[in-house]
Amino acid sequence: MSVQPEEIDRQWPDAVPVRSGFTPTQGEPVAVPLMNIANVLTMLRIAIVPLFVLALFAGGGHDTGWRIAAAALFGIAAITDRFDGQLARKYGLVTDFGKLADPIADKALIGSALIGLSLLGDLAWWITLVICGRELGVTLLRLAVVRRGVIPAGRGGKLKTLVQSLAIAALLLPLSGGFAAAGMALMYLAVVLTVVTGLDYVGQAARVWFAGGPRARGR
Repeated sequence: MSVQPEEIDRQWPDAVPVRSGFTPTQGEPVAVPLMNIANVLTMLRIAIVPLFVLALFAGGGHDTGWRIAAAALFGIAAITDRFDGQLARKYGLVTDFGKLADPIADKALIGSALIGLSLLGDLAWWITLVICGRELGVTLLRLAVVRRGVIPAGRGGKLKTLVQSLAIAALLLPLSGGFAAAGMALMYLAVVLTVVTGLDYVGQAARVWFAGGPRARGR
């Protein structure tokens, strides 16, 4: 028995998954609620930042207990950074708020940690300036090319963020000897990855600006 076109049309809506952002009956976009799990995690990360700063400077900035507390808060915030974007993409929870708030939360967390460590004398200022300068430059590039295309996050950028987080966590902890040296080695590696991925981003931005490119979906 042959299948008529109208029968195919009637079957199509049932095949569309709900998480794709379309209704199963009309094929129209579904409004994503602002208060979803991905955005809640992002807002939680933003709320943790001032608590982290307070813990970092408590007790003169070098109290063992407070430094462990600061490292724990940083770790919790870093973990939420890994999961909120994944949840948003997997379950169709991407929102304009999430696209804006997620990178702000990331930069606030990393920037406050680096500046705090430099103020306490635990990290050279040139490292903080290189990393923060790169993040500011990338943000400006995003704004410059946003109308022509969106550059997706690559593996290098994700590796950079991971190494940065591990290095900062190691420096936050009251470590000494070989452990402290390992933390600084991770930080130097983070600086290298920061510069390399920054230059790569400049190249991609130039290609998008002059040639145009496909827009990437995601956070």
